[in-house]
Amino acid sequence: MSHAAIADKRSSSLRGASLPKWSPWAIALGSLVAAVVIGLAGGLHSRVQWGLIAAVLFVLGTYGVAARVEGRRQAKDRVATSLVWVAFLLALVPLVSLVWTTVQRGVKVLDGYFLTHSMGLVADTEVGGGIYHAIIGSLEQVGLATLIGAPVGVLTAIYLVEYGRGSLARAVTFFVDVMTGIPSIVAGLFILSLMLIFKMQPFGFAGSLALAILMMPVVVRSTEEMLKLVPNELREASLALGVPKWRTILRVVLPTSIGGITTGIVLAIARIAGETAPVLLLVFGNPFINTNPFEGAQSSLPLYIYQQYTNSAGSGAAYDRAWAASLTLIAFVMILNLAARGIARWKAPR
Repeated sequence: MSHAAIADKRSSSLRGASLPKWSPWAIALGSLVAAVVIGLAGGLHSRVQWGLIAAVLFVLGTYGVAARVEGRRQAKDRVATSLVWVAFLLALVPLVSLVWTTVQRGVKVLDGYFLTHSMGLVADTEVGGGIYHAIIGSLEQVGLATLIGAPVGVLTAIYLVEYGRGSLARAVTFFVDVMTGIPSIVAGLFILSLMLIFKMQPFGFAGSLALAILMMPVVVRSTEEMLKLVPNELREASLALGVPKWRTILRVVLPTSIGGITTGIVLAIARIAGETAPVLLLVFGNPFINTNPFEGAQSSLPLYIYQQYTNSAGSGAAYDRAWAASLTLIAFVMILNLAARGIARWKAPR
């Protein structure tokens, strides 16, 4: 017998028995079948209950089979992996259910007419109308909030990472942490108090100010973490060549982290795009088209959804419009994420 064969024999004897690669799928299939049988026998008609029973059986079955074949130590490792998969699937279920329900109910009235017409003279209980006025309001309000909040957030993060030292930096960090957790209604009440002091009527830009307040801490935190990931060697090499610090930040630090910064800004946009409370307080809603965010009440997609649902009085047409607007809002956020990924990949350093 050759030395290679002897070595293979020793390694196989040391390695011991192991389950085949397809064993988790077989255990999962068996658990699912057993859960269906138990559910039908026990009179459980909910698929959610079947899924929970299958998850428990999958974890227990994985431990029993692995302990019998591979030993208890390897069985514990497989159980940990199984728990991770079960947690992932449990988190995926409500997401898939939400998207499926929104698509199923939203496509009933979602067409070109719905996207290009406003409610106008159409009552909430009547058939017809659209979300064109709400789309314009959302784009303008979120766009203005981004123009205000994104630069302030990025510059604040640059100060904290590159220049921040002492009590001022600690105070700024503390207030950013506090602002991250404030309810959206508080930001709306703050802007509303200013409007009452100056005796101003509801208008779109007031909603943008409240949304910018909510956006700033998210941008600061995400940008700060991205800037910290830039290696200090890059900064030191640039400074060693005599490049000023501001130019080092502009030409080295920011281009290196532009992908993460862009992603953080898009996440902040998605955070404020679905806010209803500040818009309800400050923008007030308007069934007609208003393209001027600095004068007069406006609408937005979240506010439109809320009003259609609460003012419908059981009308199926209003419910259909609310679901269609929800689907449009989800598509809007998805398009933003795809655009951000494309920009981040385009601007990423080679």
